[in-house]
Amino acid sequence: MNFLETFWSVIIFCLFLSYLILLFQIVGDIFRDSTLSGGYKALWVFFLLVAPVITALVYIIVRGNGMTERNIRAVSNAQKEAEEYVRSVAGTPSPADQIAAAKSLLDAGTINDAEFQQLKAKALA
Repeated sequence: MNFLETFWSVIIFCLFLSYLILLFQIVGDIFRDSTLSGGYKALWVFFLLVAPVITALVYIIVRGNGMTERNIRAVSNAQKEAEEYVRSVAGTPSPADQIAAAKSLLDAGTINDAEFQQLKAKALA
């Protein structure tokens, strides 16, 4: 096997892998789309199995913008859920707790009144 045959094999492998990724993205988008009925979903999947290359191209042309919007919406929902989970696990103190902690620091003499007012304003903001 010479260099060109190896290079050509690598290119073919990369193209095939790209094609498989595209098919999985399309199938995921078909089942993620709540506006499509079950019959249309089955029809798209059937044509993806029968004529995958042509169906993938038609799907991208016809439903590409919606595919992008659904993907962006799914990513933003996942990010929002992750942020909410981190907040719930981290246990962010309430403003009242922050003011009480600042008051205890003021009473202990660790901070002065100006710093206490600044912490209080920050907690209420």
